[in-house]
Amino acid sequence: MGTAELKYKRILLKLGGEALAGVDGSGIDAQRLRDVASVIKEVKDSGVEMAIVIGAGNIWRGQDGIAQGMDRSTADHMGMLATVINALALQDALEGVGVTTRVQTAIEMRAVAEPYIRLRAIRHLEKGRVVIMGAGTGNPYFTTDTAAALRAMEVDAEVLIKATKVDAVYDADPEVETQAKKLERLTYLEALELRVGVMDSTAISLCMDNNMPIMVINLWVPDSLARVVRGEHLGTLVCAG
Repeated sequence: MGTAELKYKRILLKLGGEALAGVDGSGIDAQRLRDVASVIKEVKDSGVEMAIVIGAGNIWRGQDGIAQGMDRSTADHMGMLATVINALALQDALEGVGVTTRVQTAIEMRAVAEPYIRLRAIRHLEKGRVVIMGAGTGNPYFTTDTAAALRAMEVDAEVLIKATKVDAVYDADPEVETQAKKLERLTYLEALELRVGVMDSTAISLCMDNNMPIMVINLWVPDSLARVVRGEHLGTLVCAG
């Protein structure tokens, strides 16, 4: 796949922490890490410039802490730090397969990663490096989905790809409703009205205000990410119309 075949030359890939987890959905699984790194390497080697925002659901969920009576800001900051653990693990896996990678964090921790600086991130992308962005936005009350939307705009990505374990957005939970309908295309307003669980409303609204298309795909369908960057329609596209 050469660059001439690509529809998207620069993407923001949003990964949940569960992408790195073992079968129980928690922790970091070495084989899963290698699998994710392999998928990213294939797409990066095709000429795509790629930034990645990663969550931390495999390590810590702020909502769980809040449910136990923890202060919201404290719980969210713990989640941000957990995303850095995932970012470093993914960086190590990518470097292990020959992909030059930089981790940037919204909360400064210079001993382990660069601070997030927009222009520096763009320069890394232009030089063919994968940039993993940890610590969310650096602020409590914002999810990593919102961080992904924000960073996608800041680095001039052409599309935000939300890679999950489901193959699309449905009008109901397909694991509960056997008649759930797959939605191949949604407007931002429709996504907000349906309250789709794939991304939160703040992230969708930010994308709507800045006309950033969102593609929801199953990361584990073979070649799904590579096919999307070539312009194939997979999963669900959320866009202006």
